[in-house]
Amino acid sequence: MSMNDHARVFLTVLLSLIACSVLAGAPRELQWKDLVPKISPDHPFARLTRHQVLQLHDIAEVRDRLARGEKVGAIEQQDAEAATRKLKEAGIDVEGLLAKRAQLAAESQLRAQSPEPSLNGQLVRLPGYLLPLEFSGKEITEFLLVPWVGACIHTPPPPPNQIVHVKSDKPVANVSLFAPIWVTGRMATGAIKKSLYLVDGSSDVSIAYSMQATSVEPYKQ
Repeated sequence: MSMNDHARVFLTVLLSLIACSVLAGAPRELQWKDLVPKISPDHPFARLTRHQVLQLHDIAEVRDRLARGEKVGAIEQQDAEAATRKLKEAGIDVEGLLAKRAQLAAESQLRAQSPEPSLNGQLVRLPGYLLPLEFSGKEITEFLLVPWVGACIHTPPPPPNQIVHVKSDKPVANVSLFAPIWVTGRMATGAIKKSLYLVDGSSDVSIAYSMQATSVEPYKQ
């Protein structure tokens, strides 16, 4: 191998190492749905389509109404029977799934409240809206990041895994509560509660994530 070949190999390896280093330090860009724990592949609903889940819901609703002695139209009953046949033809254990409804509903509710464990310690970038908690003068040092405008004590708050408690390395100034922002920092999982104060009251809010933010900037796609 000539000197030029050695030089080319060395340069290729060096560039690869630099690229890996840059990628390793880059934050993972998240959407709010990424903060909800993934459904286990073993979950009975994991292999169902959205349409099949809706069919099961409709079947269960018709059966519940009949069990309560309520009047159910003939067309609704025929639709439920047809949906049951189609699901069984697709190899789906309709009776088994309906028998586990209470258990599955409880698991689904727990999942909707819990953090995604794999995000603990990750460097991430997440868009959202700011709700101030602590100030230094007129600048914000601590806030809640939420997925939509108005997600506060005046409306039902988002579930805990849709709220991030943020402490910023640098105080944040000139940010509107109605303008989206990008927040970058190290994510941590763990249940906490914070009191959120607004003009006409306050309330404790349950939170599943916290973040030490290194960057808070206006949202741009």
